[in-house]
Amino acid sequence: MARKASIGKTANRHDPLIDGFLQAISAMRAASPNTLAAYRRDLFDCQMGLAKNGQTLAACNADELRAVIAWWHQRQLSPRSVARRLSALRQFMGWAVEDGLRSDNPTRWIDNPSLPASLPKSLSEAEIIRLLEAAAAMTPELAALRALAMLEILYATGLRVSELVGLLVSHFRRNPEVILVTGKGGRERVVPLGDTARAAAARWIECRDGNAGFVLSDVMFPTDDGSAMTRHQFAQMLKKLAIAADIDAARVSPHKLRHSFATHMLNRGADLRSLQSLLGHADISTTQIYTASRPDRLAGLVASAHPLASRRQDR
Repeated sequence: MARKASIGKTANRHDPLIDGFLQAISAMRAASPNTLAAYRRDLFDCQMGLAKNGQTLAACNADELRAVIAWWHQRQLSPRSVARRLSALRQFMGWAVEDGLRSDNPTRWIDNPSLPASLPKSLSEAEIIRLLEAAAAMTPELAALRALAMLEILYATGLRVSELVGLLVSHFRRNPEVILVTGKGGRERVVPLGDTARAAAARWIECRDGNAGFVLSDVMFPTDDGSAMTRHQFAQMLKKLAIAADIDAARVSPHKLRHSFATHMLNRGADLRSLQSLLGHADISTTQIYTASRPDRLAGLVASAHPLASRRQDR
């Protein structure tokens, strides 16, 4: 009883109830620090909305949550931001019920907002080449070799940026044809590198090994001071490369390079199941969104691969 009484108080970013939920999903799903931080932000934002009416996550009802959703809309949050917060709430409330901290789940009576269909945005193959050329032209040479290796690996594998900056140099010591990547939820997958990415990685390692400041670093791509590169630092580097390559910097981000990898692979004949495995998607439906960006390719595939297609063309 003491535990339930303590969780009803107005909380802060380190509320025991939210902390307990984050600890649970960290243990059960091996959620990454970035995922946990996102859940914390979303739940705290909901908590702030409830506190405006003197309510808490521990005792709120569906109508009070709807008032919070209305508050989000008043702040002009996008439908995706609202949907993400609702997803965090649903998982939180489900955990609270299972753990006996609540007797009901008020999110059961709340509908998700309608989301506009959004297709993945990618760069063209020519733009990718211009980015690579801009990376190769950087100065000093150390920065050029590091940037080029990161871009080549990212475009060759479709890694998430968190996976890229988390790569260890030990993964590349023997010039491997494939690397083992740990993605979301601790799921591991084997990703082929390709000759160009392997060559860029080998050139970087040779330069890296000659730099005394990197000796104690385990990560593949340390910054100049030897610390691990962050996602933000890599994204900033990409923006600078985009400007050098005469590409609108607003169109260039680590995730758009991942989209570019998937789109270009699909355009050149990759099948969805293989692409799902390479990208580390848990569900094939996540990968299927790339087919919507190229309906002409699917039509061409049917025309060339269907057993009756050639007969129809002969008639």
